[in-house]
Amino acid sequence: MSAPLLAVDGLVKSFGANRAVDDVSLRVDPGEVVGLLGANGAGKTTVIRMLLGLLRPDEGDAHLFGSPPSLESRRNLGYVPQGLGLYQELTVAENVAFSAQAYDTTPAPLTGALADVADRLVSQVPLGLQRRAAFVCALQHRPQALVLDEPTSGVDPLARARLWDTVREQADAGVGVLVTTHYMQEARQCDRLVLMSRGRVVGRGSERDIVGDTVAVLVHTDQWQRAFQTLDAAGVPVTLAGRDVRAVGVEAADVAGQLARGGLDADVERVPATIDERMTLLARAPVAS
Repeated sequence: MSAPLLAVDGLVKSFGANRAVDDVSLRVDPGEVVGLLGANGAGKTTVIRMLLGLLRPDEGDAHLFGSPPSLESRRNLGYVPQGLGLYQELTVAENVAFSAQAYDTTPAPLTGALADVADRLVSQVPLGLQRRAAFVCALQHRPQALVLDEPTSGVDPLARARLWDTVREQADAGVGVLVTTHYMQEARQCDRLVLMSRGRVVGRGSERDIVGDTVAVLVHTDQWQRAFQTLDAAGVPVTLAGRDVRAVGVEAADVAGQLARGGLDADVERVPATIDERMTLLARAPVAS
């Protein structure tokens, strides 16, 4: 196996009594998209900051292109942080030019909707276009690897799809990509997944690997609102998909019993769980000592 572009091994980081990252390891190889998934507060951004050398780990190692993170190794990296890294008081074009100068390269041309707002202050540009501008800044020096921290957060589904098209284009060209997200549906865009909960890795592999044989219970009833409220009040992990009520981590007979005790007549059916539901179970599991 060739050396990874990005790698962390046994990372540990605490802030006071809070262990934000606990023994996390992962790698990113050329041409693959690795998704670092988890709810807000799972520890994803802390892992990224240690990988980039912006935060010193208490234990463990981080490597960029086979070496500890440094100013030199980061020159081969494209990074889009949660806050985008754009200067709000500069125009879109000025941000792109500033980033290009930092990497000693020619500013990338702005096309389409970005060209239309090139002379506007970033603070006056919609979030979706700000994210596209951040991608331009991160890619214009032709990096070997990309680190994207919640790159699609807060934008509409169409804008998210366009940004993911860019991610896949980079991977197809041989760039290794590490992307964090709390949108579980974006898991299908990744080649491999690493799931975090409360600072720990709780699952890794493909979506099928992580979901495994976990099943959910689908509730069929016209009184879906009452069904949801009844199960939720009983402490059952329950979600809504449209008007479909889904419970996970419980048997179908138990769900039917809870609904019957609540005065509801409903049919229940065992169905394959989604990755969101598997993540819900993993997040609720007791933390091993």
